[in-house]
Amino acid sequence: MGDMGQHEPEQQPPTDPRLPPGQRPQRGWPVLHYGPVPRFKPQSWDFQVFGATADAEKTSWDFPAFHALPKTTVRGDFHCVTKFSMLGNEWTGVAARTVLDLVPPDPTVTHVMVWAEYGYSANLRLADFADPATVFATHHDGRTLTLEHGFPVRLVVPHLYAWKGPKWVRAVEYMRADRRGFWEERGYHNLADPWREQRYSYQEQPGEGPLR
Repeated sequence: MGDMGQHEPEQQPPTDPRLPPGQRPQRGWPVLHYGPVPRFKPQSWDFQVFGATADAEKTSWDFPAFHALPKTTVRGDFHCVTKFSMLGNEWTGVAARTVLDLVPPDPTVTHVMVWAEYGYSANLRLADFADPATVFATHHDGRTLTLEHGFPVRLVVPHLYAWKGPKWVRAVEYMRADRRGFWEERGYHNLADPWREQRYSYQEQPGEGPLR
């Protein structure tokens, strides 16, 4: 009877080690974006690489040519800054490394700007862009992306918050210096590492972003 009145502490479910601080697991894929969903026009669609390329030339692929590029499949989590995470996704598309190999940047390039429909953009350090898991995804878990989730191409950078991976991508600009993208100009952190909870620009330390 000596245990009467004593309460065992409630056992909390173990935290998935794949979850960064402040994140919760999400089933399903919520649709979140700024502005309207663009209409896909295959006849006029192209994908460009420009800026500080090694040969100082712009390269572009039309829709059939881009989708004929070598494909890769990677597994990567999806961490939204709104604090949900989708774990264990399968992404298929064109690796960012493939783009870098086909259109090499000038040796002085340090960053890229990824451009999407309606002028939306996201800046990345070249090392983040070149990560083996960074992919211009056309499929998620074996299915073609829906328009709402970025068809025909969205960038996925699994080790950063998801705003660094724009939907409806149209171009990559090679840059010799950093420049803030769409959300970075509007108060989001320039680096976006979810493991360090780099959500907002006021958290930036010296050297983590260009001067405003």
